Amino acid sequence: MYFYRMKSNDIRRNLATEQFLMNEKKFYEPLLLFYIEGPCIIVGRNQNTLEEINKQYVDEHQIIVTRRLSGGGAVYQDLGNLCFSFVVDSDSEEFGDFKSFVQPIVNALHDMGASSVKVSGRNDILVDGKKFSGNAMYTKNGKTFSHGTLMLDVDLSVLPKALTVPEDKIKSKGIKSIKSRVTNLRPYLSAQYQNITTPEFRDILLKELFHVDSIDKIANREYQLTDDDQKSIDRIFDDYYNNWDWVYGNSPEFTLKKRQHFTNGTIDARLQIDDGKVSHVTFFGDYFGPKDSSELAEKLEGVRFERTDFKDALKDVDINDYFTGISEEEFLNMLF
Repeated sequence: MYFYRMKSNDIRRNLATEQFLMNEKKFYEPLLLFYIEGPCIIVGRNQNTLEEINKQYVDEHQIIVTRRLSGGGAVYQDLGNLCFSFVVDSDSEEFGDFKSFVQPIVNALHDMGASSVKVSGRNDILVDGKKFSGNAMYTKNGKTFSHGTLMLDVDLSVLPKALTVPEDKIKSKGIKSIKSRVTNLRPYLSAQYQNITTPEFRDILLKELFHVDSIDKIANREYQLTDDDQKSIDRIFDDYYNNWDWVYGNSPEFTLKKRQHFTNGTIDARLQIDDGKVSHVTFFGDYFGPKDSSELAEKLEGVRFERTDFKDALKDVDINDYFTGISEEEFLNMLF
């Protein structure tokens, strides 16, 4: 088995590296990847991104949002989380058999004192009945990767704020995340591991998995990226994980309802979103305005459903022509 420890703390670059090593490099043995990233949300391939995140909170707290190639639900990660990924030939494991992939991790955690850790359900790893690891799988070109999370010491207070859409009424064809009780792993580890950092956790797991007492003894098994590798990874980064069309535009069609009462009337906005852009808008309400609000709706069709894009679309528009007494900022706040 070979391994690679990601140097970046950017989930987008790490997923690009994972994709490159899976699809463009030939390994004659399984490959194990470990990566650690700053605050981020990764949505599943078939999910509606806007339905899974609190966009306002995410933007205000500069949480990176991206989409992965594999299915499953949305997950939040920060520097207290360790990600792992096994890459194998697709004919060596049955697709969907998460237990076979993660069993070596489970065994290593048992050795670290977390004796109640076990694989449960479709793709989770639990400790004392609470989830600390979710896993997903993807296969292509004769290769399969199974990747998962290990929550060592994640800031759990962020989860309900970042992964909850506040007061939005969304009807979508996307796959919804399944909410479950989650916990951190640290309290369940032996005393000697109570103060370890996430990188130290990673290296302890590596030694457990390779059955060695020093990383130096397996240095020859660690892959080193070349300059050409890095150029290919940069292209994948731009084409996928840092690409708005992939992260948001790839979401299934959905409808959004936004309603707010203002001093000068109530606006009820219904928006149809397709590929991340507005395909149709209808305004209802008891508002007043010298112009027909259907004219404004036409101006918004084709615009990406992002506050900055809406603001650009309204730069030559006086909102009071359609909603008297309501400012552009109030209008945008209602929608976003």
